[in-house]
Amino acid sequence: METLIQPTTLKYFPITETITREAFWNVYIPGCVEHLVLHNLRNSTSYIRGLDLVALVGNRVVGHMITTKAKVVDPQDNEHEVLCAGPLSVLPDYQKNGIGTMMMYQSITIAKELGYSGMILFGNPDYYHRFGFRNAQEVGITTKEGQNFEPFMVLELQENGLGTITGRFFEANEFEVQPDEVSEFEKGFPYKEKLVTDTQFEH
Repeated sequence: METLIQPTTLKYFPITETITREAFWNVYIPGCVEHLVLHNLRNSTSYIRGLDLVALVGNRVVGHMITTKAKVVDPQDNEHEVLCAGPLSVLPDYQKNGIGTMMMYQSITIAKELGYSGMILFGNPDYYHRFGFRNAQEVGITTKEGQNFEPFMVLELQENGLGTITGRFFEANEFEVQPDEVSEFEKGFPYKEKLVTDTQFEH
């Protein structure tokens, strides 16, 4: 399966929101919110055009990944700019073909070239360890609530890139969405049934 990873253009915005919706629907909650998060991130000051990527098989967009600006606030209340990776989405019929891996590696390469110090995400450790991500606790970074757990991971993009950065991680405010916002946004998409699934109990 020949796959091309390239920057997203405006014409792909609607389809990438649909892909995100398809990839996350009923996985973590009945329905999903990630497609609205993606929409809001693109209209935020955290947006980085060069880290908004699509995966194409032939002329069809089958995957998408966005990485946005975030910050770590140290104990002295100094802010350090880092990146937050995700959402990363691949259409269900195209999953387990390495497409997500390709997008992740491309995002890391671009982020390094742009000079960012580190990338942080919440995800499956079994999946993200292959890219070099490790528990954020190892570098002294916690969630904004001061917590650490295995799915909260960091990747240094430069040599010792996070060596002097400790504190609490804050992703863009656009990751927080309200139920009424999601309901309104959903009106622009075809109906899909919200279900309780086994995967929701695994997270």
